[in-house]
Amino acid sequence: MKILPACFLFSVCCSLIAFAAPPEFQWDEVEIDTIEIGYGLQLSDVNGDGKTDIVLADKSTVQWYENPGWKKHIIARDLTKRDNVCVTARDIDGDGKCEIAVGGQWNFLETIKDGAVHYLVPPADRTQPWTPVKLHHEPSVHRMHWIRGAGENEFTLVVKPLRGRGTVDGEGPGIRILEYFPPADPKAEWKTRVVGDFLHLSHNFHPVNWDDDPEEELIVAAKEGVWHFDRVEDEWKSRQLTKDFAGEIRDGQLPGGKRFIVTIEPMHGTKSAVYIEPDKEGDLWKQIAVLDDALKDGHALACGDFLGVGSDQIVIGWRAMHPKDTPGGPGIKVAIPPLAPGEPWHVVQISGDEVAVEDIKAADLNGDGHPDIVAAARQTKNLKIFFAKP
Repeated sequence: MKILPACFLFSVCCSLIAFAAPPEFQWDEVEIDTIEIGYGLQLSDVNGDGKTDIVLADKSTVQWYENPGWKKHIIARDLTKRDNVCVTARDIDGDGKCEIAVGGQWNFLETIKDGAVHYLVPPADRTQPWTPVKLHHEPSVHRMHWIRGAGENEFTLVVKPLRGRGTVDGEGPGIRILEYFPPADPKAEWKTRVVGDFLHLSHNFHPVNWDDDPEEELIVAAKEGVWHFDRVEDEWKSRQLTKDFAGEIRDGQLPGGKRFIVTIEPMHGTKSAVYIEPDKEGDLWKQIAVLDDALKDGHALACGDFLGVGSDQIVIGWRAMHPKDTPGGPGIKVAIPPLAPGEPWHVVQISGDEVAVEDIKAADLNGDGHPDIVAAARQTKNLKIFFAKP
């Protein structure tokens, strides 16, 4: 494990965000591995020791890094001929250990046959190889999440393609977002139902719980904007939140408690925007800030209270895949909302060319009560943790 000597230190000006005292924020950057691509990250307890581990879907392997020493355990290899592309890890049965599914056979433009979904059955020793169970898949599998249902320890797997079957440049049938129901025996048939089938070019989505029931909902970024999907009497209902083509989507809470969503627009886009929920139900969400409009290949978002102030800040990552076509390098920024509506956000870059972000997740890794940032990087081929030191 390599601890880099440089730390990123910034002071947030009182006139910008009106805190009682300007907080100073320091990041300790730790590089834990050299990787090939780092398509998908999840942060969850794999072995049941109460510590949050790192789960990574790399090009041809699925592995987890054991907290706190970050020892790597490869649990699956060469599940498909083409690349892995996504992973989800969450404790769905209440035993304190996460369950893992992975998507692969990634082919960016192909929309007829390529794609794969596997559930991984863990052995007693979770550091050893897990047994893959191949599930039904739509073409162009791209993102997946375990989501909570109505009952205790009731979870389903939701898998979202990037493109609809047979589409070209987003024209044609919509993507079929599928919900998978885990059977008692994971090697038995997994029943499915359609969450939605009308969106196109959907890069990312995210589970939320915005209502009073225990069931989680979904917010989905797509060519048609951001959409909210909720289960009502065993059927999925949808409503539109924004209109602009969005590639990445996350949610959080502003000072004062107002809910927001943050996007990167369009897919692999240049703009990161913040929207707040409307006062009138059914209205579109209102854009209140553009955090950056010059991203190069924006590819990841995360939200969390890194400052410990009771509201969320936003992490923005971009990867700059084709620097010869358009000058500019990769990076990571943190955006801090003001206390007063209409005041400017404070945006600070915490990483540059050294991390070409493919995916970002945030969770408290060291038990200090503050979430930390984990970034998997493509061109720079590294996996890094940014430990928050408020």
